Amino acid sequence: MDAVFEVAGQAVQTSASAGGPWDHAFQHGAAPAALVAWAAERLDTDPPMRIVRLTLDLLRPVPVAPLEIRSEVVRQGRKIQVALISLLAGDVEVVRASVLKVLQSSPPLPEGLGETALDVPSPDECEAISDQERVSSTVARSPFLKGVSARPATRDEPRPGRTPIWFRANQPIVAGQPISPIMRAAIAADFGNGVSSLLDPKEWSFINGDVTLSLARPPVGEWILVSADMSLGRDGGGVAASRLGDVEGYFGRSAQSLVIERR
Repeated sequence: MDAVFEVAGQAVQTSASAGGPWDHAFQHGAAPAALVAWAAERLDTDPPMRIVRLTLDLLRPVPVAPLEIRSEVVRQGRKIQVALISLLAGDVEVVRASVLKVLQSSPPLPEGLGETALDVPSPDECEAISDQERVSSTVARSPFLKGVSARPATRDEPRPGRTPIWFRANQPIVAGQPISPIMRAAIAADFGNGVSSLLDPKEWSFINGDVTLSLARPPVGEWILVSADMSLGRDGGGVAASRLGDVEGYFGRSAQSLVIERR
């Protein structure tokens, strides 16, 4: 498959496969999230540091069009780095992201603390969502999601808004570059509102205005688990919060602020 993006310096060319479910002229939120994660990993640090938080404010709908990446380190310390990454369409900023990195170390934790084991089947134990189910879902309306595999993490019948799901991005994101585990986590972080909603997407939209990914440790492998829950307000707002895992256990959290509207 062709890559979602081609990057040359700060210039980004976007393919049609970045399109989202609400309007194919605008990107699925997971696409710019993965691009920002890719850029964030390439910011040098001294001493070695790793990403522990990535927050994207989706200032405007991100068009399926040429973009520009701008990066700036605003604080480089001995223990942390804070950076800003922006995506621009023309001269208009459409995404503004904040990245926090911390010093890599291996402190001896008290016995019994550390990794949080999975409480769901591994992706190898789960069945893929059928082609018929995918056609009847938002996947059929989102070019980006056609490049993503999904497996409900249950041995029972999946229930809308109640079933953790394993995701694996199959389509290359940046041409000539592998999809890193951080990029995979950034993609999955944007799926929380989709997998946790009890609202019918044919009658409702629940677009997220932001997404925050927080990592207790670096993720591993190709499959990312999203176990999400949605809270709805009475004034058109909502929050989707997710636990994120990989084959070794849970490694982080993500959250999205939502705009709830009837179509």
